[in-house]
Amino acid sequence: MGVSTSRPEPGVAVVTLDFPPVNALPVRGWADLAAAVTAAGRDAHVVVLRAEGRGFCAGVDIKEIQSAGHDALVGANHGCHAAFGAVYDCAVPVVAAVRGFCLGGGIGLVGNADVVVAAADATFGLPEVDRGALGAATHLARLVPQHLMRAMYYTAATVTAADLHHHGSVYRVVPPAELDATALKVAGEIAAKDTRIIRAAKAAINGIDPQDVHRSYRYEQGFTFELNLTGVADEVRGRFGEGGGS
Repeated sequence: MGVSTSRPEPGVAVVTLDFPPVNALPVRGWADLAAAVTAAGRDAHVVVLRAEGRGFCAGVDIKEIQSAGHDALVGANHGCHAAFGAVYDCAVPVVAAVRGFCLGGGIGLVGNADVVVAAADATFGLPEVDRGALGAATHLARLVPQHLMRAMYYTAATVTAADLHHHGSVYRVVPPAELDATALKVAGEIAAKDTRIIRAAKAAINGIDPQDVHRSYRYEQGFTFELNLTGVADEVRGRFGEGGGS
């Protein structure tokens, strides 16, 4: 349980999330994920980000925030920022392998990945408005067109892996049983290239990105803090009750 790293093939590092029951990460989990992705990128040629369990990621651990208050909220915000940034800034490409649900913070991770491979059962969405928070619109906008992003954000609706494949943000959609093998195959194709060229390519592509993902995500979170300070977020989280993550 937690974050682990394996090396199944030369040049390939696999970082795995395992936080039962729904991969809703606590503050410590986001920090551990950031550290694992950054460390893997130092010597691997490519990093695969995957998850055990029922789904890829349900976001932050709402129960932790409800029990620990603003300290946990600030910690989760910093942790998410670090983990999303670690994926984006990883020195080598990151391939996200997504099964089941990918919600909230999961969108932050996948939206910052370089390549997304998804199981046919994967669904993607931001339930933040139903959880008393905002955030990761920055990253959802990297997966879907602008107006679809807005509709999904306001309604908390989800889309399928096939939908994202249609928009070009998911590279491959495969049966769930083939997800890990497909992600490793794509990773192997990247790892076989000269890593000096690939590392330069990653830096170059990030350098021409029209959106500063670090700044825009922090801007979004200013509104989350405002909602918490005014008590609105507590009301909404109270209605959310005992279920899942965000």
